Amino acid sequence: MSAGVDSLYHRDQAARKRVQEKLMTRKESAGSPPPQAASDGTSGVYGITTAAELSGMSVQALRLYERKGLLEPVRTSGGTRRYSDTDIARLRRISVLIAAGINLTGIAKVLDLEADNADLHAHNTALRNRNATLSSANATLRAENQHTPSPAQDRTGS
Repeated sequence: MSAGVDSLYHRDQAARKRVQEKLMTRKESAGSPPPQAASDGTSGVYGITTAAELSGMSVQALRLYERKGLLEPVRTSGGTRRYSDTDIARLRRISVLIAAGINLTGIAKVLDLEADNADLHAHNTALRNRNATLSSANATLRAENQHTPSPAQDRTGS
């Protein structure tokens, strides 16, 4: 009799496991991407549950990433976390890096390097724009100087 009960128990456990796997597969295959953010602002407007939904992560993951210094949501006077669209984008980037097999320490380094790269790119763009402005001004001055006689030419009459 005990062997029969054990057999039924294991069969029931296997059936439960199959049902759970089917449910998980349905959730994954539903494949609908997380909802899009409501605005382009940088102010914290989303609570932690909404931010988790928008980023496709769990609430616990968001808390972990904050503890590890990967994310710093603003806090209300009452201490509630508020996530901005920038935070949501950062969470999505973290998700991509995790999927690539990078650990949290590596992700912190990658995010820092990406921020440095963006800063350098912006600075380089500003320098190129300034160089273009100065080149244009220089060309204008040269053109004006070619049409204006120099003081030495005025005295000699040439």
